[in-house]
Amino acid sequence: MASTPVIRKTGRPGRPGYDLDSLLAVAVKVFNDKGYDGTSMDVLADRLGISKSSIYHHVSGKQELLELALNRALNALFAVTTEAQATEGKYIDRLEYLVRRSVEILVAELPYVTLLLRVHGNTAVERRALARRKEFDAFVSNLVASAADEGELQPDVDPALVARLLFGTVNSLIEWYRPKAGTSADDLADAVVALTFDGLRRT
Repeated sequence: MASTPVIRKTGRPGRPGYDLDSLLAVAVKVFNDKGYDGTSMDVLADRLGISKSSIYHHVSGKQELLELALNRALNALFAVTTEAQATEGKYIDRLEYLVRRSVEILVAELPYVTLLLRVHGNTAVERRALARRKEFDAFVSNLVASAADEGELQPDVDPALVARLLFGTVNSLIEWYRPKAGTSADDLADAVVALTFDGLRRT
């Protein structure tokens, strides 16, 4: 009877060692620990315990690893903007949903979101990621402005300031949240939503 072939989720089939997903996970950890500019292919190969040629089997270099990592975080965030609860109903409810889901994504993709929030635009890949972040920020700002227009926000709040504060709060989680701390993604999202929206909603 023929043996069952090994099927890899990503990367080229048949190559022993890391597949692209596991290689990317380690690379992101190194980027976060040492900084992208401070990470060489030699450092990555040493951390992975494989040769540089084995890494090049999957990607063209560390720039491609960076792009894959940043796109993973961005694609997850942008996917939320197309979900029904982010596009239908009252704007304040859409905004609350977006914040809640963004916290959940941050928890699920913590190393990738951390990397995204730490890029400075030093490379073309980083600049493209920052441009996409601005698109996401604009989506948030539009929700806040629309909620204000509908009379759903406290009348004395500045929508632009609200948008910055909301996602400043969400993004700050990368500095202290650790999955082993005992707080679930739902608990964290509940806390962020309660802290922000109880004061935002007009009663």
